Amino acid sequence: MDRIEAMAQGESKTGRRGTVALALAVCVAIGAIGYRVGSDSQADVAPSPPPGASADTIADPIAALEARSRESPGDSANWSALGSAYFESGRFDDAVGAFGKAAQIAPRAVTWSALGEARVMASAHDPMPAAAVADFERAITLDPRDPRARYFLAVKRDLSGNHAGAIDDWLALLADTPPGAAWETDLRRTIEQVGKINKIEVAERLAKVAQPSSDHPAVIPAIPGPSADDLRGAATLRPEEQRRMAEGMVSRLEGRLRGDPANVEGWVMLMRSRMALDQPDKARQAFTQALAANPGQGAMLRDRAARLGIR
Repeated sequence: MDRIEAMAQGESKTGRRGTVALALAVCVAIGAIGYRVGSDSQADVAPSPPPGASADTIADPIAALEARSRESPGDSANWSALGSAYFESGRFDDAVGAFGKAAQIAPRAVTWSALGEARVMASAHDPMPAAAVADFERAITLDPRDPRARYFLAVKRDLSGNHAGAIDDWLALLADTPPGAAWETDLRRTIEQVGKINKIEVAERLAKVAQPSSDHPAVIPAIPGPSADDLRGAATLRPEEQRRMAEGMVSRLEGRLRGDPANVEGWVMLMRSRMALDQPDKARQAFTQALAANPGQGAMLRDRAARLGIR
């Protein structure tokens, strides 16, 4: 994983597409855990729509939040809620802007770490942008226990090659994790995989941390991303091989969705990945399958597809 950034420097057009797609997959894998870390620690409640809002605005939560933020631009809660809504919709650049305003108005650890994660997800080339690292460090300064900032700063250590240090940090986070937290299983898996590929023994240390409780199941389903072995091996591949690897990751995601068709966010990830691989027809097919499996989520899926440029 310590050479992912260099992989984004492919020279040919085909190579660039492959490495960009792989970098996107890396960010998705990071974010799939990171967002779950943050989602339990930040309870941003969407404000009610402003007085006189139109029916269309009321029916569209993001539009309502945008209207409220325009009406009260000095209210950090409005901007935080809007940032969360943008993030969940895959509008990561917009989430950066909204969280940035919230953090400037009322600097809180949870807002700075949310901003950092949005920067990570918005970056197509760098899996850990310097600005995101600065945000996570600000969060830790305000609250040394902020789980999202702790998670991502450990990711930074791993990307820099300090795998043992990253594992130490993740184990410390795991020890502080409430039983059944949404990110617990994925965090354990990350520790196991990074330990395995770097020949670092972690089984005994993991065993000392209480296992997930069946009384507190994770409330957010895991979204499959590339494994640590995938990422490690990618550093030695040629651009065309990296692209094939990225396509393999996406195919695995597609296969898992056949067994879990109610995973709406998984379908959105599949659509986004297909577009990143320059496969609009397959993205459209994924959209059609998602609609068929989740008719009650049709409005949201159509909105996500439109934002991704799926016609």
